[in-house]
Amino acid sequence: MHITALAGGVGGARFLRGLLAAAPDADVTVIGNVGDDMTMHGLRICPDLDTVMYTLGGGIHEGQGWGRVDETFGVAEELKAYGVGPDWFTLGDKDIATHLVRTQMLGAGYPLSAVTEALCTRWELPVRLLPSTDERVETHVVVDDPEAPGGRRAVHFQEYWVRMHAPDARAIVSVGVEDAKPAPGVLEAIAEADVIVLPPSNPVVSVGTILNIPGIRQAVAGATAPVVGLSPIVGGGPVRGMADKVLAAVGVDVTAAAVAKHYGPELLDGWLVDADADASAVAEVEAAGIACRAVPLMMSSAEATRAMARAALDLAAEIAASHGSARPAS
Repeated sequence: MHITALAGGVGGARFLRGLLAAAPDADVTVIGNVGDDMTMHGLRICPDLDTVMYTLGGGIHEGQGWGRVDETFGVAEELKAYGVGPDWFTLGDKDIATHLVRTQMLGAGYPLSAVTEALCTRWELPVRLLPSTDERVETHVVVDDPEAPGGRRAVHFQEYWVRMHAPDARAIVSVGVEDAKPAPGVLEAIAEADVIVLPPSNPVVSVGTILNIPGIRQAVAGATAPVVGLSPIVGGGPVRGMADKVLAAVGVDVTAAAVAKHYGPELLDGWLVDADADASAVAEVEAAGIACRAVPLMMSSAEATRAMARAALDLAAEIAASHGSARPAS
């Protein structure tokens, strides 16, 4: 079985471990978000790709869900002593090694997809990890600023999330997305999949950014494989992160049903909502033309995460069977 997942960072990476446990014999391709990428201290940093790589490669800091286990911060301490900022985004020494290799390879002319493949070789990943695009696409967030012209300004997503701690967002802008194209292998992974999964990653700045790369949304919508997503909203709020703030910025209510309808029946075949908090949303989602089931959606343990992934695959199989192993025409 070929499974293709569109994933963000921490939540997506943790879900992927459950997916691999639920389908140990599957061939899994992960299309990763690059909208969080940034350049700092001359180094190109890809937080979501690295979080997936470290998590599935066994090098992640489990308590944080990001960064390296047993990390040290000698370089960061020296930068602080020199008075070199920014001081709101701290890179660990082991993490810097990853960024050095990436930056050197990019500078030598290798595309991000080739660089990511090379980095993943060291970690012996059980999946194929592809960036959504080789082009530079960065998510910026428009926020209120009384000192800026017009009372608003745009900041890089990392500054919005890490330094500013996610104030109200007024708009989301994908800088460079118009000129981007899917990285090599992305469209093929979608076309050849038996199942396409949207993990409980942020629907606006993670999965949404991937889908905004020209050609990817159309490929997912036109895929013959069933597309099943898991709600990142439980009980009217995000399980992790700032999905409530960015959903509001694009005019979407912060509910499990609203996120399903935001993706839409032209994209989604199936949707999972939390059994304890959102079972009442099933009827609303199904009325929108999307098959929906209520199951436990909290990744509280390895077994709970495996069960979530298994439920997504079971729903995909049910949808495929009901449509003769192909999606109905939209």
